[in-house]
Amino acid sequence: MIKLANALNAWGTQEFEAVLKDEIQNLDTGLLPLQDGLSQTSYVVDDAISVIILNVTETLDVIHVKTGVIYAGINAGSCCADDPTPVCEQTEYCEMQFDINKITAASTVNVINKIIA
Repeated sequence: MIKLANALNAWGTQEFEAVLKDEIQNLDTGLLPLQDGLSQTSYVVDDAISVIILNVTETLDVIHVKTGVIYAGINAGSCCADDPTPVCEQTEYCEMQFDINKITAASTVNVINKIIA
């Protein structure tokens, strides 16, 4: 479960987007559906991510945040000795929706758009 408590505490302030961005970028990337957002590669590289806040809206109970997430992926080869596939990182981008509960800070995240180059 993802809890974005720092972002919830900053809700309604000018610092909200900066705090949210920092909190998401410091999450364990294994908690994010990055694999679902791949469009050019087959495997997520467990590295740093960059987050762009695209849109923020709210309902009575939830803060909805649309983000752009930039991260790296690779095309893993077949593991054969003569496999010519180079293992080099490629930049991936997808859009994710974070829904933050205003009471508990419990958050869900889903890929809402993957960009195919």
